[in-house]
Amino acid sequence: METIELTAQLPASIAGMRLDQALAEVFPDFSRSRLSEWLKAGRIRLDGAVATRGKDKVWGGERVELSAELEQRGDWQGQDIPLDIAYEDEHLMVIAKPSGLVVHPAAGNPDGTLVNALLHKDPSLASLPRAGIVHRLDKDTTGLLVVARTLQAHTHLVEQLQARAFLREYECIANGIITAGGTIDAPIGRSSGDRKLMGVVEGEGGKPAVTHYRVVERFRGHTWLRVRLETGRTHQIRVHMAHIHHPLVGDLAYGGRVRLPKAAIPELGETLRAFKRQALHAARLGLTHPVSGEFMEWSRPIPDDMMHIIEVLREDLARGEAQPDY
Repeated sequence: METIELTAQLPASIAGMRLDQALAEVFPDFSRSRLSEWLKAGRIRLDGAVATRGKDKVWGGERVELSAELEQRGDWQGQDIPLDIAYEDEHLMVIAKPSGLVVHPAAGNPDGTLVNALLHKDPSLASLPRAGIVHRLDKDTTGLLVVARTLQAHTHLVEQLQARAFLREYECIANGIITAGGTIDAPIGRSSGDRKLMGVVEGEGGKPAVTHYRVVERFRGHTWLRVRLETGRTHQIRVHMAHIHHPLVGDLAYGGRVRLPKAAIPELGETLRAFKRQALHAARLGLTHPVSGEFMEWSRPIPDDMMHIIEVLREDLARGEAQPDY
């Protein structure tokens, strides 16, 4: 077992919240059930005093200290699932995730996940929060994510992530013509219409979310974008692009149904209808190594299925430009 020692200061924004809810906010890498167990066991101190009741209210500004042992999870099993490893050393791994691979086991996906693949490669990851996974990608999003292999590395990387020190750059294809780059600054929270989805939520319930985007290439009815995340909310790029009325190609959950420009070539309709995921790829990842202090960066090219869409969009644009203007 490894011993974990963490401290945090409760932000003023959570004044009036229950302690157990506040703990989930400041220690998001641990499940609520695990935090509750530690709370009941007297492993959490609030302003120096042992706290044991999750229903107690907090007022913001309190200092929280967590001291506990990380036991190995017995319900996650290693499975021999191929991993595309962009980089690894004894402290961390950078994984290139394919489309269709779920990151964490859940009710609908109890196994066959990235976590199961990681535990097969390195069983010691079972003692780390979320098997060392520091940030996640949606099931159908491709690209790079980082996995910590030690508690020290995990703590350091989570601190970087919370300080917005990661470089996270994505490639995506959006519906509609976007004329110039920009920034979307709109809070994100659970959708009131569907709790499985996220949405822009003003006021209580919305967390700050900032997305920067620039145009790579424009077509007759679509735009290839390069996007940088300043924050990392669930479905952030998907929600923000839908919010500005340019949902991602293939993202049916947020309005990205098939849309064709006037007189589109037949190949474009066929290609878009055959594309069964959101057109989103985590192309670049940069971070400071938790031990050496060196800034490291990795990249993976846009995957073949997205590149095929771009090629067909270029062909549609070229044919459209070649038509006489009567």
